Amino acid sequence: MIENESPEASDLVCAKCNQAMTPGKVMVTYLGYSFPVQLVRCPTCKKAHVSEELATGKMFQVEQLLEDK
Repeated sequence: MIENESPEASDLVCAKCNQAMTPGKVMVTYLGYSFPVQLVRCPTCKKAHVSEELATGKMFQVEQLLEDK
């Protein structure tokens, strides 16, 4: 599982639902592959927050590996 090193969940609020984001497992899919990722997400609408660090770091590396296959 990819671990996210984003701000504390209590620091983030869903822009849509105005609810505090909480930690939870999210399935991320890319090119037909799915991966469990621990992210903060809205308990109401289930939208997840992906930090810039995660998107340009580990997720980018995984994308590159999958595209090379």
